Amino acid sequence: MEKVTQITSRTVVLPVENVDTDQIIPARFLKATSKVGLGSKLFADWRFAADGAPKADFVLNQPAAAGAAVLVAGDNFGCGSSREHAPWALYDYGFRAIISTSIADIFRNNSLKNGLIPIVVDAATHAKLLAAPGAEVKVSVADQTLTLADGTTAKFPIDPFARYCLLNGVDELEFLVSQEAAIAAFEAKR
Repeated sequence: MEKVTQITSRTVVLPVENVDTDQIIPARFLKATSKVGLGSKLFADWRFAADGAPKADFVLNQPAAAGAAVLVAGDNFGCGSSREHAPWALYDYGFRAIISTSIADIFRNNSLKNGLIPIVVDAATHAKLLAAPGAEVKVSVADQTLTLADGTTAKFPIDPFARYCLLNGVDELEFLVSQEAAIAAFEAKR
């Protein structure tokens, strides 16, 4: 996993509430065994017409969204099933952080395990972000702060172990393997 200490990016605003994981990555794309390429299927039913043509009115198909790494979403983002493919698709597309007033627990945990930062903010901060699509924000994992374009900062919660893993660029398995000497010493004493 890549180290994540800070993200500076423009935002893409998707003000839809209760976006479930089936909308993020439809079930028909879950046969994939690799994370690579799932970004092309992100929000497939919203992004593309039945003939596969991009829908011009969908936010990710607009030129202003190109290269943005922060998605500002409506309340209760990532609800529904526990499919890990949802954060995989968002990450493969290029997003590195999701901001909302609430993020579903399983989706939040799956995101953290895959280097995608789920950020929960208060309603006032969220309203500012919704009103300013394309604004540049800065996310500091080390400080657990989100800085808006106007200089406003907001603290966000993050699990301490997940924060450690992000800051050090290790996933749970890599962390466990790094503890091999301590585990062996403990087992030898038993």
